[in-house]
Amino acid sequence: MPVQEERIDALGNEGLHTDLKGRSVRGVSVTLTSQATRFVLQTGTTVVLARLLTPADFGLVAMVTAITGLAAAFQDLGLSEATIQRQEINHNQISTLFWINAAVGLGLTLITVGLAPMLAWFYHEPRLRDIAFLLSLTFFFSGLSVQHGALLKRQMRFVSLGVRDVASYALALPVGIILAWRGAGFWAIVSLPLTGTFLQMVLSWVMVRWIPSLPRRGANVRSMVVFGGNIATSYLVINLMRSADNILIGRYLGAGPLGLYSRAYNLVMQPARQLFDPVANVAIPAFSRLQDDSERFARYYLRTINLMTWVSAPIFGFLFVAAEPVTLLVLGNKWRPAVPVFQILAIFALAQLLYGSTIWLFVSRGESKNLLGLSLFTAPILICGYLIGLPFGITGVALSASIVQLAILPWTMKYTFRGTELTIHRLGLAMLHPIALGMAGVVFAELVLHLVAPQRLVVQLLTVALGFGAIYLLSAIIPSVRKEALALRSVLSDLRLPRQAV
Repeated sequence: MPVQEERIDALGNEGLHTDLKGRSVRGVSVTLTSQATRFVLQTGTTVVLARLLTPADFGLVAMVTAITGLAAAFQDLGLSEATIQRQEINHNQISTLFWINAAVGLGLTLITVGLAPMLAWFYHEPRLRDIAFLLSLTFFFSGLSVQHGALLKRQMRFVSLGVRDVASYALALPVGIILAWRGAGFWAIVSLPLTGTFLQMVLSWVMVRWIPSLPRRGANVRSMVVFGGNIATSYLVINLMRSADNILIGRYLGAGPLGLYSRAYNLVMQPARQLFDPVANVAIPAFSRLQDDSERFARYYLRTINLMTWVSAPIFGFLFVAAEPVTLLVLGNKWRPAVPVFQILAIFALAQLLYGSTIWLFVSRGESKNLLGLSLFTAPILICGYLIGLPFGITGVALSASIVQLAILPWTMKYTFRGTELTIHRLGLAMLHPIALGMAGVVFAELVLHLVAPQRLVVQLLTVALGFGAIYLLSAIIPSVRKEALALRSVLSDLRLPRQAV
């Protein structure tokens, strides 16, 4: 194939408007499958590493990633979203964006290396310097693959994305486990993102038949850089909100409590990420194609939220009731102090998904300034929530921050919906049945668990699962619930996958 034809194939998005619903739903199916595979791999890794390592080992790495996570907002400078959202784009523009991303990735690597001694001083922990040195390389690897990944998403090539993500993690996983088994301690945890990011970069280049040329003047990327800059700044603020709890706990409570808190948070949010990440990968390019059709845009969003809530509400309800057996089975007895944090975070996890959906709406509509404004407003409020709970330990941090998030959620969604056909009322109707059933499942499962009072952890899990199953079976007698379930069945019928290029 001639070079020019390869460029057209790699950059074009012709035909995506045809059967957009089918492409979107099948895309969710593919990415959910890949995320489920990753979830199994990650859970297995967590089970093994939690028994080979200590909470302090996890806490040491979390101290570094809490800081480097802030810089991660700038690793693509928001230019991947600019590539996805743009209706038309050419080779010179993508090439220019590629070199910008590469320069930013290298710059963040050098900055992290330079700040490593200060990081060790801030936490009073000299080992953090070497951890930061190694983790800094992930910025460089990511910078070289940003635009290749964006092109895969722009063309909705979700099979390729799934293969890339699963393969990179599956190949990195044995490295971490072997290092932990041989007594490497926290270096086993460091090896996972380092190896995984490198492999993801290699696979992205293999899958996208596009090679950047040297950057040229007159490529007309200024508007894209401005758009991406607003997105990157918004992500920086969002990452600050998400990392402030780890930073504060690590600085004032130490590596041990931070290890407990971070593992509880990851254990709860891991199922949420398996759902949210693939839906986000599909939603942003799909919504971008619908930005000029406001009512269809709104219907797609509400259907997406409805589907996500039906899936996530019983999962988080189950995790709330079964917090202790899940924590002890996955992590082990030495992680028991993390159970209250796990349970609190499970209550408010659904709100996290709604907050994440605001990014889809702003990015797909090209409203990066509004996303930045919302982030700047909510960040200080949430950080205050962390500070209020800090004197009461990791449980206090989790509880106060969750309450604050829930309190400002209605205003956040109302602000996000401005200029669309979406309303809080329509959102509430879309989430009513799954949330109501989830709450009923929590009450009934708790009651059954206390009446049966099983001693073995596995039996406790089965008891909770049966309690939820009974409630969802009984809900079939409610006509409105049955009608909504039939509507979801029609969506699931679209999951038949056509042949896709990898």
